[in-house]
Amino acid sequence: MNESQIASVNGAPLHLNGESLDEAELRRRAGTELLRQQALNEGLLDGADAPAADGAISVAASTAIEALIEKNVLIPEPADEACRRYYAAHKQEYRIGERVRARHILFAVTPGVDLAALRKRAEAVLVDVRSHDRKDAGDRFADAARQYSNCPSGAEGGELGWLTQEDCAPEFARELLGKIEIGVLPRLVHSRFGLHVVEVLERDVGNVESYEVVRKAVAQKLRQQAYLTALRQYVSLLAGAARIEGVDFAAAATPLVQ
Repeated sequence: MNESQIASVNGAPLHLNGESLDEAELRRRAGTELLRQQALNEGLLDGADAPAADGAISVAASTAIEALIEKNVLIPEPADEACRRYYAAHKQEYRIGERVRARHILFAVTPGVDLAALRKRAEAVLVDVRSHDRKDAGDRFADAARQYSNCPSGAEGGELGWLTQEDCAPEFARELLGKIEIGVLPRLVHSRFGLHVVEVLERDVGNVESYEVVRKAVAQKLRQQAYLTALRQYVSLLAGAARIEGVDFAAAATPLVQ
């Protein structure tokens, strides 16, 4: 969008003059404004309610939008067959008790750190600990952890003990859980804390809960997916009947409202 152009919905500005927003934020603001205006049209919101160019809406507008959505976005109850199909395709989501015993070498990202140099150092250590014979790799990993790791666990050879989903940052858990790898992972693991060289020592795969136990959770998941799809379609329908400037709704791949 041209920085001098103010994006708008039926003439209502979506941002302040000179304010630069990314496309996703513009679409979210446009979606909210479309719903606010439709709530006005349907008498759910007082006509004195004014649009806000800073992206904020009034409490009354928020309440009216909720009522509008409840009235116009209808979500059917997911059929048992659909729930069973989802469960069969996503059993990993319903695994409980999975855990791994691991250790790591942390290269922490701190303010002002040279990221390129940090990655180069981490990759060199990864290659080093993976290049030793299996019988020697454990000792070498512990030595490297004590020498290089920025985590207090480095003093214990990088030992983290048994980890579950709840024990890890989400991005760290994604790399360790739900896998079959044992040994030093062939890649650096990225997390909010930095770069990790990780060795998985043992795995306990846990158990997948039965469909009967998780049926309500599966149904709720499908309801939420259906709701987001229906809401996106409803907002797109409103957009088709509105005068929108400076916003590309066709490129939307994320929710259109906040």
